[in-house]
Amino acid sequence: MNNEDLKKYWQTIEQLPFNGWDFSYMCNRWRQDELPWSYSRLVREHLSKEMDLLDMGTGGGELLLTFEHPYHQTTVTEGWQPNYRLLKETLQPLGVKVVIVAEDDQLKFPKDSFDIVLNSHESYDLTEVSRVLRPGGLFITQQVGDQNGRALSQKLFNNVQRQRIDWSLETAKKALLKENFDILFAAESFLAQHFLDMEGLIYYIKRIP
Repeated sequence: MNNEDLKKYWQTIEQLPFNGWDFSYMCNRWRQDELPWSYSRLVREHLSKEMDLLDMGTGGGELLLTFEHPYHQTTVTEGWQPNYRLLKETLQPLGVKVVIVAEDDQLKFPKDSFDIVLNSHESYDLTEVSRVLRPGGLFITQQVGDQNGRALSQKLFNNVQRQRIDWSLETAKKALLKENFDILFAAESFLAQHFLDMEGLIYYIKRIP
């Protein structure tokens, strides 16, 4: 395959469909170091069937469904229209309440609505999270820090100028304490990513800009 044909082939990878938060195309195309904790395990340790649950930025609902929480006690938010439409088709018929939230600093729920708020890689406003949580409620979040993707960006681009954003575990902890949260568990890790072929690399960077 000559360079021009190879370029055209790689461009077809850029156009592959992407729904929800489904990275199944990446199977056997990359690997990432494992986190020293498990977000799913932490959720399961604290989640009980009688809780009213809010999952922020639920994507396609793939992770949420693994928790097998009663549908009628589950509410999800999503801000990306394609995922919102997907959730309306898949989760809403099950009894899950699906709410579109364009800005996470404006949660469309009354005060003291939930016993637990889950947030995997979604932005949040602690004032709003605190407002919708009942007294003694739990907030479990896993975030991506300001160093994420730095090594990859430096390899792909010359003279990368990163926007200055102070987003780290220390920053998050300070904000939580200021909002009168008690921190039960906190950890930070810097993981290496390994891309095993060009298809995987192209697919990833087109969806995680």
